[in-house]
Amino acid sequence: MDLAHHLTENKKIKPNYSAAGYVKVLAPATVANLVCGFDVLGMCLNEPNDLMEVKLLNEKKVIILSADGYPLPLDPAQNTAGAPLIEMINELDTPTGFEVTIHKRIKPGSGIGSSAASAAGAVVAANHLLGNVFSNKDLVRFAMFGEKVASGVKHADNVAPCIYGGITLIRSIHPLDIISISSPDLFVTIVHPQIEVRTKDARQILRKEVLLKDAIRQWGNIAGLVAGFMQSDLDLIGRSLEDVIIEPVRSILIPGFDEVKIKCKEAGALGGGISGSGPSLFMLSRDEATAKNVQTAMQDIYKQIGLEFNTYVTTINQKGVKIIEG
Repeated sequence: MDLAHHLTENKKIKPNYSAAGYVKVLAPATVANLVCGFDVLGMCLNEPNDLMEVKLLNEKKVIILSADGYPLPLDPAQNTAGAPLIEMINELDTPTGFEVTIHKRIKPGSGIGSSAASAAGAVVAANHLLGNVFSNKDLVRFAMFGEKVASGVKHADNVAPCIYGGITLIRSIHPLDIISISSPDLFVTIVHPQIEVRTKDARQILRKEVLLKDAIRQWGNIAGLVAGFMQSDLDLIGRSLEDVIIEPVRSILIPGFDEVKIKCKEAGALGGGISGSGPSLFMLSRDEATAKNVQTAMQDIYKQIGLEFNTYVTTINQKGVKIIEG
């Protein structure tokens, strides 16, 4: 029997509670946009991850705890994990709540889906405790409330890959339409310069109107990138990792941006750009050796600039949020 239900206007969902009443999950980082796919493309990473512990409560409330003292909003309505859970419990037919303890390893404002990890990790964990009564699409719908807390706008390009795994295309928000995109085994190199770029701020500087010629070029790149992933055409992927609308504006917020792109391509990267709203930058490579050469190029640039940074060499996470206990 399929336990996944979609809520109708007059029906609330009956939980099938887990006997354990407790679950621990790894909630992964994500790369949104994938250069040309603003708000419609996203990719799940194997590293880094937030660690989240969720307990069932027998009353309608959400409690947020920070495991490591990181200054998270403890008001659930203002927390990216809490807001989705409030929406979820409002759709249940019994008094249910959750206590969420967050080990925050993905720094907020890093551009690799910190808010999405909290939102997606919370709803996947809660759904597990409820007996998986909600579908993945429902979970994305809930998790988008966390993104609204973080950025003021509901978007799914981080939460969808975090929940579904792999690479996802969000064809539409209203109605929600999510397509999983197959992809070759690629390596991903991330550099996070130690500055913060708030998603709200990065959205506010964007142009409100786009020239038709730029839109046409962007559509071609998005279609080319999706086709490249599905056909495992690495050269097409590389040619399509171009953004003529968003990145030219947002790149001014990121020191060393142009040099990173040039030096990483010289080191063998297929291409890449800003991860989400930045400041992290990502590059795709065909093998681990190239990805590590790209990492060295990134490190050299930020050492010369004199800016603290973190780097990761990882791969595409095909599973999304992972239950590790409970």
